[in-house]
Amino acid sequence: MTMTDHYEKQHRAEHADSALDVMKGVADQPVTNPHYVRKRRPTLTTEQYVEGILRGDMSVLSQAITLVESNNPAHYAQAQEIIERCLPHAGRSIRIGITGVPGAGKSTFIEAIGGMVTDKGHKLAVLAIDPSSERSGGSILGDKTRMVGLSANPKVFIRPSPSAGSLGGVARKSRETIVLCEAAGFDVIFIETVGVGQSETAVHSMVDMFMLLQIAGAGDELQGIKRGIMEMADMMVITKAEGDNLHRAELARRQFANALILFPLGDSEWSPQVFCCSSVQKTGLEEVWHGVEEFIMFVKRNGFYHRNRHNQNRYWLRETINEALRTSFYQDPEIEVALADCEEQVRQDRMSSFVAAKKLLDIYFAKNK
Repeated sequence: MTMTDHYEKQHRAEHADSALDVMKGVADQPVTNPHYVRKRRPTLTTEQYVEGILRGDMSVLSQAITLVESNNPAHYAQAQEIIERCLPHAGRSIRIGITGVPGAGKSTFIEAIGGMVTDKGHKLAVLAIDPSSERSGGSILGDKTRMVGLSANPKVFIRPSPSAGSLGGVARKSRETIVLCEAAGFDVIFIETVGVGQSETAVHSMVDMFMLLQIAGAGDELQGIKRGIMEMADMMVITKAEGDNLHRAELARRQFANALILFPLGDSEWSPQVFCCSSVQKTGLEEVWHGVEEFIMFVKRNGFYHRNRHNQNRYWLRETINEALRTSFYQDPEIEVALADCEEQVRQDRMSSFVAAKKLLDIYFAKNK
């Protein structure tokens, strides 16, 4: 008998007929079912992945995207082989980037226009790029849970992906994900970005059309209506044009249209259009989609569509090289040791950051001659 058991027995004997007597409670129960056995998905071969993707199996597509997004070096080679084999079946979709400040109704707009697009016979993939949690690295907003109706549509595939801290809120592997979705037969791809005022250059470099959602009556300082992001927009949509807000939305549409006239035409030579719509009342969506189709026809006729995609391929070639070099640099064991020492000297102002960077690069390049 332990000392604890001895004192408990003595306490019960002394207070047997007292209000202070406390019945011994039951033992803590396990928080999970002890009989539960987690079933792991069987590991698929590259051939099984490719076959599943090409026949439009969404479960296999989801697993393949998870493989592509994985930071595990063991998954990299297989993921790249899958992408390589899917590449000949990709490239036949309309890629649309959709951005806007929080509160502009991006998810509601995508759900509304997505249903209309599928009714027209298209298959839609939505890549909702969520901000990454600093703690877990996972998605914060969970856009899939906010597109309930669209997620139940058999012609729609929604993939929320954490942005992993990348510029503009674009997931690091979104471009590879687009290839897999196109190979699976999705002919319209929406890429929804975080829209928190960061540079949207990354998403602009992987889509055919860039759509900017705005709301009326919030003021420039709240909406982030700055020259840079407006110059990138091929189309602007004023959302929530309903009820008492209808007049303000129409006024905002005219103001934005007048402002866009002052900007020089981009490489596409397209004059950006501005539309109003209500995602709740389903008004104005037909006009927005007609504008999308008109834009795609215009850039295909003047050759910009294919030039743009070729330039994007070159851009992502260089980005991939930059990322590989950065990873190789920071994972080098000798650099890891030297980096810690240089950081400490920089922190204590004994060495400038520029001198420290040159020292580290000299070490790295000397090893890799």
